[in-house]
Amino acid sequence: MNIRILFASVMAVGLAGGALVQSSAAQRPMGAVPPYVLAAVADPQRPDKDRDRDVDRKPAPVVAFSGLKPGDTVVDLIPGGGYFTRIFSRVVGPAGKVYALVPASLAAVAPQAVTAAKAVGAEPAYANVTVLVEGVGQLSAHAPIDMVWTSQNYHDLHGPKLPPSTALDIDKAVFAALKPGGLYVIEDHAAEAGSGLRDAGTLHRIDVAAVRDEVTSVGFVLVGESPVLHNPADPHTARVFDPSIRGHTDQFLLKFRKPG
Repeated sequence: MNIRILFASVMAVGLAGGALVQSSAAQRPMGAVPPYVLAAVADPQRPDKDRDRDVDRKPAPVVAFSGLKPGDTVVDLIPGGGYFTRIFSRVVGPAGKVYALVPASLAAVAPQAVTAAKAVGAEPAYANVTVLVEGVGQLSAHAPIDMVWTSQNYHDLHGPKLPPSTALDIDKAVFAALKPGGLYVIEDHAAEAGSGLRDAGTLHRIDVAAVRDEVTSVGFVLVGESPVLHNPADPHTARVFDPSIRGHTDQFLLKFRKPG
């Protein structure tokens, strides 16, 4: 076995020890990472630039916490360079689907987001990935959807270049598109407690309480929260791109369920 692949497999198993905190409605044995998640992280087709970030992003326990499984249909909302898109592709397998969605409102102000998503969608190794550039209101056309995921992006929905209602509109659209019991998983950079939306457009951080309140206001129920990406050494005062903290920010990981 290639040394890099072997390292990824060992690392994924090691990371599986990260504690998971979930409600009884979404319980998984503490630290358990399914073999299909470990295999997806160890996928030899993943680019080196993604593998190099695994130590910080801890994909094995993070994806295990989400509950994604083979055969699922998942939407990677604002997929960036496709870090999780590729992993999701392997997790859901040939019977599943991955939609890499760049909302039209974001594409209008950040066309590079579309370019990056289309590059992943063009990779032959991930044939179950479809790139969507459309209004989030159109998401229901791709139902049934088991999960919508967004990583390090939710704060951007409160950015100064977007309408103030963008995040709430997307939350409502996600709620409408998910099947009953479907999951909405949000990972993002944590801001200071009590700061609300203050730092979203400047430090690229958001208060976890603000996200909880906003998402549950449209009907979702919070069913899980994981500390696996928590970093108590982060003072929450620097931009996430600052060399002093980049790649090591304190991050929250929330899982919401659509009742049904």
